[in-house]
Amino acid sequence: MRGRGLEFSERTWLVVVAVLFLGAVLGSCSFGGSPTAGPSVSGSHSATTTPLATIVPSASPTSTGTETASPTETASPTPTPMPTPGKGHFSLTGSLVVGRLGHTATLLQDGRVLVVGGSMGLNGPAATAELYDPKTGRFTLTGPLPEPHGGHTATLLADGKVLIVGSVSSTVTGLASAKIYDPATGRFSPTGSMAHDRSEHTATLLKNGRVLVAGGNDSSGTALASAEIYDPATGRFSRTGSMGQARTDFTANRLQDGQVLVAGGFVTTDEPLTSAELYDPATGRFSATGSMSQARYGATATLLRDGRVMVVGGNEGSPGNYAAIDAVELYDPASRSFVQGARTMVPRESHTETLLSDGRVLVAGGTNYSGEAITSSEVFDPGTGGFVRSGELTHANSANASATLLPDGRVLLAGGSAGESGVRATAELWVP
Repeated sequence: MRGRGLEFSERTWLVVVAVLFLGAVLGSCSFGGSPTAGPSVSGSHSATTTPLATIVPSASPTSTGTETASPTETASPTPTPMPTPGKGHFSLTGSLVVGRLGHTATLLQDGRVLVVGGSMGLNGPAATAELYDPKTGRFTLTGPLPEPHGGHTATLLADGKVLIVGSVSSTVTGLASAKIYDPATGRFSPTGSMAHDRSEHTATLLKNGRVLVAGGNDSSGTALASAEIYDPATGRFSRTGSMGQARTDFTANRLQDGQVLVAGGFVTTDEPLTSAELYDPATGRFSATGSMSQARYGATATLLRDGRVMVVGGNEGSPGNYAAIDAVELYDPASRSFVQGARTMVPRESHTETLLSDGRVLVAGGTNYSGEAITSSEVFDPGTGGFVRSGELTHANSANASATLLPDGRVLLAGGSAGESGVRATAELWVP
């Protein structure tokens, strides 16, 4: 989750509920035919509007591992945008069982994608998890989680299991608990707990197989500077050096030399940060490094093949305000400094940023300066240092969505919201 991704007004959600009710009434007046099983995939489709009722779950999921999706109306398929030669395009794939935003998505060693938790809007954080199989193009439920999760992190460990750390819940801001997901059994099990409850933190896999967990918010909503190390061999957390600056909703990337760069974020209700720090696993300490020229939170950051880190977009305003930016900065570990890069074609926050198989970077979706959902995407080429326009998303549901690079080079975008109009279950594939 990023910044205001979960903040929706009561008036807006009353409209959503009204739309759901209207969709149910219209669905009962269908003119024959049965709902189509599964979503549309790429191809030619007739042009109609898509009712929100078809992509928002009609009820909160149960806590059993055998739950199934509640039947919903099926809308006529939305036309798939024509491909842009050489620049990639999007096509529909199977929808999530449960609509969600701000969830995590982790590529497993067998090529499937694990989707965990996230917000279901009025229904609060989700206690469900799903698996996407690229071979079938479908999501299926797994787990479930022992409690609802949102604002957590998910990290693939060396043994193929996934570490789930922290969370918001329906009653408190942060949780200190952690879980392990085992793809072999499809189950979550408890592991050691952190010294601090936290959410909106970062979790970074280190070269030695341990995981650095840093920052975030505690249960009172206060930003944290503390950090902890999870050791998969013992299943325990231990304290490590704290950051020089408390921060939440920031970026963290492991550099090629094994150090971890953290940048930006904000402190509770204060203005966003420009500062950055480096964590050295050898000493267990953070140290200051060059700052960004643009203050931001809710940004994305990717380690490029040449060792630099590219920070894209985000929000420059105070938390809760719409102030998306198009500023891009590149961190050079050799000079320990940021330099400004080519700006994105449109300002974005709550977007996705994905390193592609060929070393380019896909930036997709998000919201603009007015908080409106963006359907466009663009690709950054390190060779030219610039962005080029890529395909259009079929649905404007990409704010706080997840993006995962699949083994075949496609990118799975799942869930999210269309600005403030509701939580979505649709998923799309970006095809090079």
